[in-house]
Amino acid sequence: MSQSVERALLILPALARGPAGLGEVAAALDVHKSTALRLLRTLHAHGYVYRQPDGRYRLGARLFALAAEAVEGLDVREIAHPHLVALNAATGHTVHLAVHQDDEVLYIDKVESRYPVRMYSRIGKPVPLTVAAVAKLLLADLPEAERRALAARIDYPRHTARSTPDAEAFLRELALVREQGWASDLGGHEEFINCVGAPVRGPDGRVVAALSVSAPNVVVTAAELLDLLPLVRRTADAVGQDYSGTPSGTPAPTGTQEHA
Repeated sequence: MSQSVERALLILPALARGPAGLGEVAAALDVHKSTALRLLRTLHAHGYVYRQPDGRYRLGARLFALAAEAVEGLDVREIAHPHLVALNAATGHTVHLAVHQDDEVLYIDKVESRYPVRMYSRIGKPVPLTVAAVAKLLLADLPEAERRALAARIDYPRHTARSTPDAEAFLRELALVREQGWASDLGGHEEFINCVGAPVRGPDGRVVAALSVSAPNVVVTAAELLDLLPLVRRTADAVGQDYSGTPSGTPAPTGTQEHA
């Protein structure tokens, strides 16, 4: 990598912590002030940094505009699909990808099981909010006020004896999902179907999608399906890394902090 390019790139995370003067930038890069000034002037000319009236520099509007354009251009389904196919090949079970839109959680991709017994689910179909693993993962990431408001206004159908009975139990389940970083549906929607899922996180650590592996208990027991959790979580992490542009092996934000 060009030394000048590398130094210019190092300026951006330095300024992300807040405005800084020329001396502070030079110290952060371990270069002479004249070198730092040359780099800052180049970035300023292209709108990536901005020189404030007090002489300090901060990140520029052009950088934020590029970031917004990049996020809007991302298609999590397209990015995730090869990973879903690989997870399906490794397990043989049905794999789903879902996103949260308004008060619904929708399947946006599905790879069918290799077994004759198939799940009745389809792309574009809303999932049961109070029992589905993917729904719990997506809703658990909402700010607390939004979680509570949602829990108060939705219905709690008793699909099976294991379905979530009420808002209080639902909020407890979402709190558990936030803490452990994964979710399951063990006969909560259909008595004979079990499911385990993990969140796909974006560059800011927020959950942008959720993926899951589902199977009927005539094919695999709930305990055996839960044994696949490490693989499911690794797959979700890999999708998140591709979505965020994070190099393999680089830890991504966990998003475990409570959102206001």
